[in-house]
Amino acid sequence: MNKYNEPKLFAKYMGLHRSKSGVKASDEWAVYKTFLPSFEGKRVLDLGCRPGLHSEYAAANGASRVVGVDLSSRMIEQAKSNSKFPNVVQYEVNSISDIDYPANSFDSVISAMAFHYVPSFEDTIKRVKNCLVDEGSFVFSMTNPIYTSCSDGDWYRDNDGNVLHWRVDRYFNEGRMVANFLGENIYMYHRKLSTIINTLLDHGFKIIRVAEPEPEKKEITDFAYELEIQRPRFLVISAQKMKQ
Repeated sequence: MNKYNEPKLFAKYMGLHRSKSGVKASDEWAVYKTFLPSFEGKRVLDLGCRPGLHSEYAAANGASRVVGVDLSSRMIEQAKSNSKFPNVVQYEVNSISDIDYPANSFDSVISAMAFHYVPSFEDTIKRVKNCLVDEGSFVFSMTNPIYTSCSDGDWYRDNDGNVLHWRVDRYFNEGRMVANFLGENIYMYHRKLSTIINTLLDHGFKIIRVAEPEPEKKEITDFAYELEIQRPRFLVISAQKMKQ
């Protein structure tokens, strides 16, 4: 069962400010939006679409067709019920790891905070490459490797439970780890930054821009600024599929 199908975590996630107030409430949005291409007349694939915020954004900004994919049926139901562009946006329950669209199906592929859940980053990149047109844009954010390098996904604390610092623990040991998100334990996959970058390069992508957004106090909505400024939580990458 997908973790976000569990009623408790789903309710907590939908209670976040970013879930209720749209993409502009996302803490990484100030950087992420600057990486996005023009969507005017484009076919867009949104991987790990959750309640559809980025899919709807693409449609609102002129996309001719948008496909939003998420493994959680609850998230897809929410996305469908809130959609303002049902003639443009199609929502599908599917795993990112299982997408299999025909070659050249999309002009742009986007993903927000989802790729840290896929068991094989390389296989995912291959699937993205296959369905993306030559010179198509690929923009995604994911949990920063500094965050996922902490083996138990929590802060190092003193004997009284006060936060001291974030641990970089076994950074070179790639694989599944447990993270504490909204008080729930979820599985993520830790990968080195070099693995992420080199996988894109090895499979025919050009890196356009890389960012590790530093939070601004005015932008922090769901988490304490004093904690978020202590370690990078996001990694945002803009890439382009090279001509074959």
